[in-house]
Amino acid sequence: MDISALLTSAGINIGLCVVLLLLYSLLRKQPSNLSVYFGRRLAQERPKRIDSLCFHRFVPSPSWIVKAWETSEEEILSVGGLDAVVFIRILVFSLRVFSIAAFVCIFLVLPVNYYGQEMHHKEIPYESLEVFTIGNVKAGSKWLWAHCLALYIISCSACLLLYFEYKSIANMRLAHIKASAPNPSYFTVLVRSIPSSREESYSDAVEKFFSNYYLLTYLGHQMVYRSGTVQKLMSDAEVVCRMMRSENLAVKCKQNLFHCGLCGGPSKAFRLLSKGPESVKGKSVYKDLAPAREEVAAAFVFFKTRYAAVVASQILQSSNPMLWVTDLAPEPHDVYWSNLCIPFKQLWIRKIATLIATIVFMFLFLIPVTFVQGLTQLDQLHHSFPFLRGLLKKKYMNQLVTGYLPSVILMLFLYTVPPTMMLFSAVEGCISRSGRKKSACRKVLYFMIWNVFFVNVLSGSVISQLNVISSPKDIPAQLARAVPTQASFFMTYIFTSGWASLSSEVMQPLALLWNLIRRLIFRKKDDLSDKPLSFPYHIEVPRVLVFGLLGFTFSILAPLMLPFLLAYFLLAFLVYRNQILNVYMPKYESGGQLWPTVHNTTIFSLVLMQIIALGVFGVKRSPVASGFTIPLVICTLLFTEYCRQRFHPIFKNNAAQMLIDMDREDEQSGKMEEIHRQLRSAYCQFSPSFHDSCKPDQSDNGESIQDPEDKKPGEDSNKVNEPLALHLHIESKEPVEK
Repeated sequence: MDISALLTSAGINIGLCVVLLLLYSLLRKQPSNLSVYFGRRLAQERPKRIDSLCFHRFVPSPSWIVKAWETSEEEILSVGGLDAVVFIRILVFSLRVFSIAAFVCIFLVLPVNYYGQEMHHKEIPYESLEVFTIGNVKAGSKWLWAHCLALYIISCSACLLLYFEYKSIANMRLAHIKASAPNPSYFTVLVRSIPSSREESYSDAVEKFFSNYYLLTYLGHQMVYRSGTVQKLMSDAEVVCRMMRSENLAVKCKQNLFHCGLCGGPSKAFRLLSKGPESVKGKSVYKDLAPAREEVAAAFVFFKTRYAAVVASQILQSSNPMLWVTDLAPEPHDVYWSNLCIPFKQLWIRKIATLIATIVFMFLFLIPVTFVQGLTQLDQLHHSFPFLRGLLKKKYMNQLVTGYLPSVILMLFLYTVPPTMMLFSAVEGCISRSGRKKSACRKVLYFMIWNVFFVNVLSGSVISQLNVISSPKDIPAQLARAVPTQASFFMTYIFTSGWASLSSEVMQPLALLWNLIRRLIFRKKDDLSDKPLSFPYHIEVPRVLVFGLLGFTFSILAPLMLPFLLAYFLLAFLVYRNQILNVYMPKYESGGQLWPTVHNTTIFSLVLMQIIALGVFGVKRSPVASGFTIPLVICTLLFTEYCRQRFHPIFKNNAAQMLIDMDREDEQSGKMEEIHRQLRSAYCQFSPSFHDSCKPDQSDNGESIQDPEDKKPGEDSNKVNEPLALHLHIESKEPVEK
């Protein structure tokens, strides 16, 4: 590919980004699109009326960019939680390290690559991209020390910035745990694989076991019941029955009369009033309507202190490791209830099955990747499709097919990966929604590293390359020959999967289309009670990390990629801050547990960059540069081991010292008894909306009722009426206060 084809791809994507961003700045000002572009804010505050004749509504403005830039990290933390701050820190780290890499490589490495051989250079627009890569440096050149020096600067800068980021985020996690409101999950242990017995139920077995071995710290327990479609329908019917018998129910309903399939007719609103008999007034629990529920071998066990719960979750409960398996419970709104019913002995089978399915899916994806790589090679296209020779001889079509079309096709196929990996993670048996998303994030990351980077580097034909690589020591040399030749493809990939995806993210095309259909066809106004979206970490984190991998591996091989990569990270910094402030609302908080994955992936990218550089120096016959690269690889591995020992345990376990201090503070302030009362109603499996049915109806004053699963992590979702605690079937050693 020459510079003109690269500029064609860049021009198409820049024009598309500018048009979409200008269109977004107009659409976000329209009152009809509030639910699309301000979902989080609508869920927390009442919108203000916008004057329909306001002139600024029809003029593009960069006000959202200014707001996203000026927003402080404290505001991001209060709005999106610690996970959102960690994601923004990934972008900040990438901007810092690749700014250093761009400065060093553009002014030091790029001139060496361009003048690496004695040749007659064309004008810049007609130059091939290969003359800007390390492949243009002749073998045995003494100027390879510039690449080795740049490699040391980039590696040391990245490790230093990684250390400070790891330390800062670890401190933020500790401060978040200590400053947050009393979390029920800190007092709760999830027990699975409870032994079955014909003489007693699972509930009796839990009561007997923990009363015997945790007599001083055991508070109570709540069983997990089998969930399914039938059970969900029965529970929904139960909630409806309670609501209909409540004396304060006033539900507004609307009926649309459709005259055709394309437009809505007039609507008539009516009010459904229900008055319960005098004999049931004041009652909020109807045991006669409670459906029978089947217990499973899992339970939430509550302890009196945080420290007691941590100890119980980490030690072996019995001589058989497959029985009485304990883990710290997720937050109540983070529990993935359907997976708690999975027998513990099935989990290892599910993990193996999902691993095999993921590997098969990765190899099936070789088909579109091979096709995409075939488009980048014009000679193969002429040979395989002779009827296209006349069309491909046209300069514009040649630039479009080789410079833009391959990355677009690959990006379209990649859209199927995140939902597939999310399905695999659900089948795997994760007990929490955050754990499922974290598992899907890792799967998507491994998939993209393999299929986007390695398979494309090896020209989409892994089987043919296996014959070339006869031993592991040949891998660096093979990568050294293959990676520089794919620089043009990955540059266009940054345009299509990077710049274009960001403009699509800020536009929210699917939500915008659904909002348009709902208004024009179904004749429905904005429903401010719609659930706002949660941030798709399993999609965006792997994408950002893969771009970081490309930046590290191509920094000294093809420095022209770095300016385009910096533009992506800068635009991503603004777009995602805007989305966190306005669109996405956190449904749970993992405490920044994504950062160890980010750190390990960055270290992998650094080591891969150094191994490829080692192979390049070997191919170019520079023993001095190769000798200096080996200690750099060893030092990078020692650095990551130090970080694993120093910081990773903070993200894996909670410190006993901190938990004991928090327990003492709550006991001295008298909050512990209130916490114990809240624990009894924290984990509600079947009727999350029953929390709302116990509250006074708020439909008359215009306030919407919020689902407890959609509460913010900082909100207290455990304050419920006392009759609810009697209905949750919590067996406790202490009587429930009425």
